[in-house]
Amino acid sequence: MGKGYNAAIASNPYIVGSFACIGGGLFGLDISSMSGVLTNPHYLNQFKNPSSSAQGAIVAAMAAGSFVGALAVTQLADRLGRKRTILLSCLFWVLGSILQCASVNRGMLVVGRVISGISVGISSTVVPIYQSEITAPHIRGRMVSLQQWSITWGILLQYFVQFGCSYINGVSSFRIPWGLQMIPAIILFIGMLFFPESPRWLMDNERDEEALEILADVHGQGDQNNELVQLEFTEIKQQVIFEKAEGAKSYRDLLQGNNPRRVLLGCSLQMWSQLTGMNVMMYYIVYVFLGSGLTGTRVSLIAASVNYVLNVAATVPAIIYIDRWGRRPMLIFGTLFMGTFLFLVGGLQARFGHWGVVDGAATWIITGHGAATKGIIVCSYLAVCSFAVTVGPVSWTYPAEIYSLKTRGKAVSLATATNWIFNFALAWATPPGFANIAWKTYFVFGTFNFAAAIHFFFMFPETVGRTLEEVEDIFKEGHPFAPWKIGKDTGKKTLADIRQGDKDHGSIDEKEQV
Repeated sequence: MGKGYNAAIASNPYIVGSFACIGGGLFGLDISSMSGVLTNPHYLNQFKNPSSSAQGAIVAAMAAGSFVGALAVTQLADRLGRKRTILLSCLFWVLGSILQCASVNRGMLVVGRVISGISVGISSTVVPIYQSEITAPHIRGRMVSLQQWSITWGILLQYFVQFGCSYINGVSSFRIPWGLQMIPAIILFIGMLFFPESPRWLMDNERDEEALEILADVHGQGDQNNELVQLEFTEIKQQVIFEKAEGAKSYRDLLQGNNPRRVLLGCSLQMWSQLTGMNVMMYYIVYVFLGSGLTGTRVSLIAASVNYVLNVAATVPAIIYIDRWGRRPMLIFGTLFMGTFLFLVGGLQARFGHWGVVDGAATWIITGHGAATKGIIVCSYLAVCSFAVTVGPVSWTYPAEIYSLKTRGKAVSLATATNWIFNFALAWATPPGFANIAWKTYFVFGTFNFAAAIHFFFMFPETVGRTLEEVEDIFKEGHPFAPWKIGKDTGKKTLADIRQGDKDHGSIDEKEQV
């Protein structure tokens, strides 16, 4: 029987762990597909000069679809498998891109963005699950954090396509970028056909031989007797047997034992990742720089492009060091820094700004204070860098590694759905926020960041470097739960520990017979 995937590709864990990240790139493409057209006169004319509320609704349509897509993964990931669910997301993206490209009114544009959003919701949920289940523990954080990096690349590439097409006269200036964004999805669909399924999902569906073969290819250069391969296979097998003995999977599992705590951690982390204000800086950076007093559409677009370049560059250190720095320090310090810079932006706006009229609309704007304008731009850049090097990568890594196999699909989808419901609310509310409370908007998001830092310190344990099964011990019922006391080496296991556990509790074969 053929493997159903390319063994040469599977032998390189970095290729296996990173290729699916193109799914994250779809999210980035969609973010900047709107930010680049907000001041495009052809876009504004085609869609009847949408008001701040209408524009917020158009942008938020994608997040609404993503919320639906993320919830759908609660069933799709367990029934179809991780790989086929990713393939399905690609088909939704292509359909949504076609509708957006061909849209002639707001309704058609919104429908296209909702369908694209379903794709993003599915892919942004299942890709981290797939990566966490197929990569080795010592590089898992690095691989899953590539999801965030791919988002930043999607934002950057689409923005520059938008910027280049802005020199084209007519509706092609925004239709061409919306059409080109289907190319990455086509590449992802074709490429995933050559990649293996998650070994954990295979074992959960009684396909142990295939799972062992994939683990050997991905983690042991094809050697099924490799110690790491045997360690993971044994741990996964134990976990599968235990969870099947507990009964069929259901949503009730999320409310049993210590699962509510873990579900709350994953959902709250994704909530905070939105409340930091990062996506506001991505979706509406043109508005931010307009309010700072940066005049001229081209100048504003160029300044915004620097923002996206920094977003990509600042994510690189996180990818390299996320498995050294740990999850907790990155979350705590990232939100503290971002909150500080947002307060500085708000303070400068409050001190030097005033209400004015720009393009016929009342806008809080700074005029005649070049130093304040530069200060706001620099602080905006630093806020983005603070998120990119810390919270951004961890927000995708952490939820994918804190759940048991039995609940992972449903729990991660709920966490990601939380991300999208807050994304939806903020995308819709931010334009009216800028229009009505102006600089106070930055104080709101800055306060959210400081609140998040407190929550991270008291409630989020360290998970770096552990196998997914070792993470179970951190949340074991009756286990002392003081996150600030859980070090990087707490609960680590060796193959000898696993085998001793088998002797103490019976062999795997005996458990299977039971």
